[in-house]
Amino acid sequence: MSMSRVAKYPVELPKGVEVNLSASEISVKGPLGTLKHFMLPSVTVAQEGEKLVCRAVEGLPDARAMSGTMRAVVNNMVTGVTKGFEKKLTLVGVGYRAQAQGAKLNLSLGFSHPVVHEMPAGIKVETPTQTEVIIKGIDKQLVGQVAAEVRAYRSPEPYKGKGVRYADEVVVIKETKKK
Repeated sequence: MSMSRVAKYPVELPKGVEVNLSASEISVKGPLGTLKHFMLPSVTVAQEGEKLVCRAVEGLPDARAMSGTMRAVVNNMVTGVTKGFEKKLTLVGVGYRAQAQGAKLNLSLGFSHPVVHEMPAGIKVETPTQTEVIIKGIDKQLVGQVAAEVRAYRSPEPYKGKGVRYADEVVVIKETKKK
């Protein structure tokens, strides 16, 4: 049985990143902000020089599995506070428009009413054009969550591909039914 050995690789800490470890929480501070995550009892995280090492606690069930998860979470935190994460969405459809106003995203998606989506704290939204939306933040999970919520207003339909899609999403177009 081959298992991923992700946890074996330490997470490199770039310059300017500070890590605080307590028994219950890890916090990572970088140029873009600070992220916190609760510690899992089955995994220990230790700082060794410029690296963070995640180790499974022997004898606890799931420890091995969770050590890889924890490493991925920590790695995403480090990336988040140094580079940040972003998701791009594209609007496809006649008259579909998006406009960012501060923490609000105004969407015209062919409903009789405009849709206004409030961005949670720590998430920035930009609209470089009327049909492009960029969601940015330091928390990978939150960026993905917000992007999914915005997409859910009008998921791409399969006939003309109209709706909100991820920039890299491939929408499979169906043949219309013919008599």
